[in-house]
Amino acid sequence: MTVADTGLRARTRRAILDAAFATLIKNPSASLSDVAASAGVGRTTIHRYFPERSALLTAMGQDVLDKIGAATLKARPEEGPALAALDRLCQEYFELGDYLMLAFMEPTLTSPEWEEESESDRMVAKLISRAHREGSIDPAMPASWVHQVLWTLMYAGWQHVREDEAPKHDALTLCLRSLRKILAP
Repeated sequence: MTVADTGLRARTRRAILDAAFATLIKNPSASLSDVAASAGVGRTTIHRYFPERSALLTAMGQDVLDKIGAATLKARPEEGPALAALDRLCQEYFELGDYLMLAFMEPTLTSPEWEEESESDRMVAKLISRAHREGSIDPAMPASWVHQVLWTLMYAGWQHVREDEAPKHDALTLCLRSLRKILAP
């Protein structure tokens, strides 16, 4: 296999994953044929990359974890005041709403890796600890609680966009405002 083949394989795999997300976000019960049509490839091509639906869903779950990791790094959680970093983190995570809502609705996307503490989880825990030290988060709220509140508010925001057709910016603003009020010392 040449380097060009490897690049082509990576692009085809990425196109299939992107099409799978786009298709399953709209219709979680969509078939592999639907995904193939969306990706502009034949069903046999999908089967070359993902022999069965479960393999595709596992790859999609890992891709979501990778997106969370990239969003965490992009938020620069170690820079600036902790609350400002927490705002940036929420903004980055909020952009992953469709992917994460699909993961919540389609439990087969969440593989055992989802249960393990990730580097992103550790970075968020450090950020929360820093916020505690800075006095910007109520010290009576443990880091694990704050982390759960963050994800709960993100979910509420995504639902607000989806069900109430609220603009994303408005929903994110509500999430950030609520988070600050909940965490205030």
